[in-house]
Amino acid sequence: MHIAKLIVKEILHRKTHFLLGLVAVAAAVALVVAFVTTAAAGNRETARLMLKTGFNLRIIPADADMNRFLINGFSDRTMPAGYLDTMARQEGFSYNHLLASLQQKIAWRGMEVILTGLAPEVCPPDRKKPPMVFEVKRGTAYMGSVLAEALDIKKGDAIDVNGTMLEIVQCLSPSGTLDDIRIQCHIADAQTILNLPGRINEIQAVDCLCFVPTDDPLAILKDELARVLPEAQVIQIARIAEARNQQRRMVQSYLAFIMAAVIVVAGAWIGLLAMLNVRQRQSEIGIMRAIGYRADYIAALLLGKAVLMGLVGALIGFTVGSALAVVFGPDIFKVTAKALKTDYALLLWSLIAAPAFAAVASFIPVMRAVAQDPADTLRKE
Repeated sequence: MHIAKLIVKEILHRKTHFLLGLVAVAAAVALVVAFVTTAAAGNRETARLMLKTGFNLRIIPADADMNRFLINGFSDRTMPAGYLDTMARQEGFSYNHLLASLQQKIAWRGMEVILTGLAPEVCPPDRKKPPMVFEVKRGTAYMGSVLAEALDIKKGDAIDVNGTMLEIVQCLSPSGTLDDIRIQCHIADAQTILNLPGRINEIQAVDCLCFVPTDDPLAILKDELARVLPEAQVIQIARIAEARNQQRRMVQSYLAFIMAAVIVVAGAWIGLLAMLNVRQRQSEIGIMRAIGYRADYIAALLLGKAVLMGLVGALIGFTVGSALAVVFGPDIFKVTAKALKTDYALLLWSLIAAPAFAAVASFIPVMRAVAQDPADTLRKE
């Protein structure tokens, strides 16, 4: 009888055993597909949420006095505003979310304040992302809480800063930082007020090295910057960078652990079912061997059943796993919910991996069964 017919007869004869194995394969495939489909969304969600910790790179002039930079919080030297455009044109760059600024301490209305001009945030052409910070329009300003309270300034007021009129669009909440004594305006207004046309003193950025296997990301950042802007230097805020890296590594390790656990449990389940099946059928296998069926033919019959189990389980598992990801994923990953969709490339991998997985899990019990001498098997019966 053709082996395909025997496999079908075997499945129909032992439906419960086949269904139990099918459940194991389908469950494993469904969970892996669901985790892989949502893993990309999870990485994007983590990246977007971790951006709220702020910029972790600061690019300043190479000749800046580091002592004064650390004391004041900004560079005492300036550089051409065109540096921002140079960085924004780079493809394959490890910098993103580029924000140029010009800031200095000035005396205003009897107080020492920090005037900060902000340019619109830009990204390299291959790393387009939504902006991390609000954009300040020309002729407007955001006022720090300490200044607003001390000088009784409210939203909608117009202020004169060294001859430049600015409308207050918002008085910021207390932050406990230098932002409380800061006036934030458009960079062009700050250049006019400070009489520094076409100059900036810092570019803030976020690195894109979270998934790059390296022990020294700062060396990569310095090397890239030196190639395009040798007149500048980069400073990495280590605590922010490390917090992002640790969070992403934790998410990746957790997903890897879950998927490994699912695969091990499913493999053990299928292997146990295969072992029980061949034990129950030792006499049948012995008779088949005794009447002339070769060991490889019997092994092909049993492993063929496992392969068919894997194929059917792959189809069911992919469908269920994709549905789980698409239906429940948006409630988990609210920020990147729109990016969740069925990944049909996983169907091909499922149809290849699941049958191979089921066959490997069944291989040892099957080989042990067909390797036994039929005379010994029948003598026990």
